[in-house]
Amino acid sequence: MNLLVNGDAERGPGGGVEPVTDVQGWVVREGAPALIGYDVGNGYPTPADPGPGPAQRGSRFFSGGNSPRTALVQDVPLPVAGRVGRGAVDAGRVRYAVSGWLGGYATQEDGARLSVEFRDGRGTPVALSVLGPVTAAERGGRTALVERTAEAAVPPGARSARVLLVFTRTGSGVSNDGYADAISLTLTASEGRA
Repeated sequence: MNLLVNGDAERGPGGGVEPVTDVQGWVVREGAPALIGYDVGNGYPTPADPGPGPAQRGSRFFSGGNSPRTALVQDVPLPVAGRVGRGAVDAGRVRYAVSGWLGGYATQEDGARLSVEFRDGRGTPVALSVLGPVTAAERGGRTALVERTAEAAVPPGARSARVLLVFTRTGSGVSNDGYADAISLTLTASEGRA
């Protein structure tokens, strides 16, 4: 089960190229993102461009809007009990997987970076995974989203995860053409010590 709310950009305002001030489930820390429909065209990703498959691709994706840097944050409390609860985490028996489809426009280097930072009960960082950005070369010089994933053991003592999605414009122009979709964070119980 995905622990993130609205990791697919489907909820709340948006659908065009205009930036929004609120993104359901996320805190806009910097800039103003746009939740763009795959049907917008005009050079933005379409269902015909490489990206999430039909099972993951909804009607919209995240972009950096028109800010040089846009940052979205979601703080996720980890389960207290159960197979992936605190006891299992502290015993090293819980693994996490973070994934997302990240990309950009044509040969531009605007990009999206996804990170998850696990924190202890005091809010002190205890582990970090970073995905992206996907370069123009990795996209084959075309508009595309490419899947990036990481997985590891949840560090003992972790009580929450801070997920950060950052879009950065690297060149001139108005649009921040870092793109992201199908962002997820999942936990699984592992046998024995992780």
